[in-house]
Amino acid sequence: MKNTIKTICIFCGSSFGNDAIYREKAEALGKLLALENITLVYGGSNLGLMGVIADSALTNNGKVIGIIPEHLESKGISHKRLTNLHIAKTMNERKAMMIDISDAFIALPGGYGTMDEITEVLSLNQLGIINKPCGLFNVKGFFNDYLKLHDIMVKEKFLRKEHSNMLIVDEDEKSLIKKIKNYKNVEIGKWF
Repeated sequence: MKNTIKTICIFCGSSFGNDAIYREKAEALGKLLALENITLVYGGSNLGLMGVIADSALTNNGKVIGIIPEHLESKGISHKRLTNLHIAKTMNERKAMMIDISDAFIALPGGYGTMDEITEVLSLNQLGIINKPCGLFNVKGFFNDYLKLHDIMVKEKFLRKEHSNMLIVDEDEKSLIKKIKNYKNVEIGKWF
């Protein structure tokens, strides 16, 4: 059974990375979201891959909702052409808003913030607080070591295999979106 996916939250870097492929893939995903009539939810910045994916979705007549905390908005880095821009008081409030209004989540390459965000939504799914697809857009194998860490957590009995399998991974944007639409919730009873 396909999920009704109207909004996808993208977690990604506020820099471009050191390879043009990151920018190209962010542009491709932004365009695809617009063509699929899926609203992009993201951190509201005009910097790095964040700005690239928003610009791409907007250029292709997509809808983009940005959510930025006050302390970053005051630095003048918020995107000025978004469909909607929400200003949150704190980073935690920002994440809560993103999680609440999104039907699914995808992480692109990024740093601490990106890893924090995707790991939080995976944890919320594991605990049964939300039941929303979570994916990694594994551009250039960026998340390979993170996936190895998942394998270690399973091997050492800190993470159940079923919970590790909740994470959708692909290096192709079309295949990733298709997998997200076809995602089936993991229901295994107690997580502990």
